[in-house]
Amino acid sequence: RMSATVKNPFQHIVEPLDPKDPKQQFYNLSKLGDPRYDRLPFSIRVLLESAVRNCDEFLVKRSDVESILNWKETQTQTVEVPFRPARVILQDFTGVPAVVDFAAMRDAVMKLGGDPEKINPVCPADLVIDHSIQVDFNRKSDSLQKNQDLEFDRNRERFQFLKWGSKAFRNMRIIPPGSGIVHQVNLEYLARVVFKYDGYFYPDSLVGTDSHTTMIDGLGVLGWGVGGIEAEAVMLGQPISMVLPEVVGYKLSGTPDKLITSTDIVLTVTKHLRQVGVVGKFVEFFGPGVAQLSIADRATIANMCPEYGATAAFFPVDDVTAEKENLTDSTVLLQKLDLDTVVPCCSGPKRPQDRIAVSDMKSDFEACLGAKQSFKGFQVAPEHHNAAIPFQFNGKEYTLSHGSVVIAAITSCTNTSNPSVMLGAGLLAKKAIECGLSVKPYIKTSLSPGSGVVTYYLKESGVMKYLSQLGFEVVGYGCMTCIGNSGPLPEPVVESITQGDLVAAGVLSGNRNFEGRVHPNTRANYLASPPLVIAYAIAGTVRIDFEKEPIAINCDGKEIFLRDIWPTREEIQAVERTFVIPSMFKEVYEKIENVNERWNSLVAPSDKLYTWDPKSTYIKSPPFFDGLTMQLEPPKSINDAYVLLNLGDSVTTDHISPAGNIARTSSAARYLTSRGLTPRDYNSYGSRRGNDAVMARGTFANIRLFNKFLNKQAPQTIHLPTGDTLDVFDAAERYQQSGVPLVVLAGKEYGSGSSRDWAAKGPFLLGIKAVIAESYERIHRSNLVGMGVIPLEYLSGDTADSLGLTGRERYTVIIPEQLTPRMILDTGKTFQVRMRFDTDVELAYFHHGGILNYMIRKMSEN
Repeated sequence: RMSATVKNPFQHIVEPLDPKDPKQQFYNLSKLGDPRYDRLPFSIRVLLESAVRNCDEFLVKRSDVESILNWKETQTQTVEVPFRPARVILQDFTGVPAVVDFAAMRDAVMKLGGDPEKINPVCPADLVIDHSIQVDFNRKSDSLQKNQDLEFDRNRERFQFLKWGSKAFRNMRIIPPGSGIVHQVNLEYLARVVFKYDGYFYPDSLVGTDSHTTMIDGLGVLGWGVGGIEAEAVMLGQPISMVLPEVVGYKLSGTPDKLITSTDIVLTVTKHLRQVGVVGKFVEFFGPGVAQLSIADRATIANMCPEYGATAAFFPVDDVTAEKENLTDSTVLLQKLDLDTVVPCCSGPKRPQDRIAVSDMKSDFEACLGAKQSFKGFQVAPEHHNAAIPFQFNGKEYTLSHGSVVIAAITSCTNTSNPSVMLGAGLLAKKAIECGLSVKPYIKTSLSPGSGVVTYYLKESGVMKYLSQLGFEVVGYGCMTCIGNSGPLPEPVVESITQGDLVAAGVLSGNRNFEGRVHPNTRANYLASPPLVIAYAIAGTVRIDFEKEPIAINCDGKEIFLRDIWPTREEIQAVERTFVIPSMFKEVYEKIENVNERWNSLVAPSDKLYTWDPKSTYIKSPPFFDGLTMQLEPPKSINDAYVLLNLGDSVTTDHISPAGNIARTSSAARYLTSRGLTPRDYNSYGSRRGNDAVMARGTFANIRLFNKFLNKQAPQTIHLPTGDTLDVFDAAERYQQSGVPLVVLAGKEYGSGSSRDWAAKGPFLLGIKAVIAESYERIHRSNLVGMGVIPLEYLSGDTADSLGLTGRERYTVIIPEQLTPRMILDTGKTFQVRMRFDTDVELAYFHHGGILNYMIRKMSEN
């Protein structure tokens, strides 16, 4: 927001939107009279408009505007520009720690003699509570109510705290639990497309604390995910400092086959763009194929943007997408996809970018079964490939084997926001029931729509009853299985999987399938369209070739093939045109902020400073600002550090800071037990993100973490001075008691996956001073910077292996007093690394000990 006392140097291009109403104005960029403007990609124009409108020659300067106008040259020159988005969006797993930080920052500002109410969002923020609900109950008509009741019982304290925050802080709106998934609610309700503030109209834009914030790009609203710590600074008025991105033009042509879903398209796009490399870039979609895609289809493709590595995946509004020539002239890289080449596909078994044609699923799984332990391998001995374990369930005997489906979840904003695939699933269910097919009762089936609109049109169209008969009852409105809140499996199923050491499968319509994320007992997890989720549930296994084998044999002994029950595009579109109507959205969203009675009746304190409860195991004042003073200390070198963990490639934020259930044998469980809790009250790591004591103990607590020190998957490491094998937290605690710093060694794509600020906060609390990796995921690198943890990168061609590093060495990182962005540093091990503070602003954050310390000092000064 601009100060009224500062004259904008571009005020001369302000025009009234309507000559009859001069108070409604906008910045007309065409009046800049600069031919470079007409050559800019549309996403870059949004950055330009923000810079022009917010230019105050302090936080945003005329030189920044010039850098953006000169994008064709500056895009490859690592030029830093500020961006002030119109708003910020959060979900509760990231929102609770943000409000905890704000409450603690108010305390810190007051201790430094400042006005604590300066800690107040000036950029509007919406927080959607969608990550707390779990699939504890399923397959019954009362599952939704029971899960919602349990959600409230478990999370009452967190919800009270959030309600306090909504009253204590201005410009913060809370969307109550039970409303839907953050990105679908954003797409259907919160998005403005054109934003209005203080008499000015301008493009809606946003950053969010969830990496799939990019879903909104499908609507022509520019948005992307940032670290939770960075989002907090944006809320307090600090612009994002970003490197002006390159833009990849992605041309869509052709017409998809009538059996193809938007899920098939996005998995194909994801694999293609991962191969060509778009990390850190904006992708703009254009071409005749775009007209074949609905807004929901585009949103699905934009949602998966983090999986193909881009920062944003932008679909300009329709009346400008035809102007493709200036886009192709401006981009440094042009890619193309013919939609008629897309085939039905899934993705897995461990990563979303590993696309597999449905026709190859059986052979691919069987190849993975015996392959060496990797992203495409489980290393099962050949003699065990056909293992079969019988078990009893509800008085009947069943058999599990490798590839047996035990979780089938229609979940996630990626797909539940799209009426075509949801109605497609419903029509497939209808045909399956009419053919006499069913789903085995031990398979955990669930349907968790992203908004109440979905249930509305499924019921009105008459397909909900068929979904229910197959076990796909509505279990809640939230992320649920996609975030790892899949709930418990039946005990006989778990025992059989454990007894046979089986590679059991989960199939979900989600966007992430990393190891240990969906459920601890499903080692193979596949992303699929909602109709395919039902298909694999009926088949009961992923070891099936749907083209050659029947999906099932009905009670009459007749073989039924998938093609017999798969609905055509024409069938789906006919139902969609009839039953997905605007009045549904209006009716659902008119009451969204008041419909939850338990939320409405929740009583929360109204004090401006939060009164911390020392007995609370959910909300705790964090130690980040303990001892903070106004004086800065010069940066210190890291001397004789031990390596806490020696990790490989693609270590995800799920490995670093898991969100799922707290294991009974973990350090976090021992802490909660010491506070008087029983296992049924542990809840999840995600729900405990307001308590640093739990989250520090949960850091690197994923059971699928592969540590080279141990040469196996376990949430443990070796305490090098003694040789003891310990839980990671316990080892870090020993090191801290000895007063020695720690580093982590890693490979490529360190920190990939979900945007998770605790994946940086946790390592900070463990005493980790730096990470040395081959490359970083964009948001995670930003989070490390925000916490003052130094992201160091091997120079090109160097790796831990090529340098002969075992991780058992002691490490010294020499940090000079005068620092520059991306400078090369010496280490005591005689190799150099690049310090990944990419901008001057990030260096300023580092000098302050992190972005929040910087904001506290800034607010205290003012």
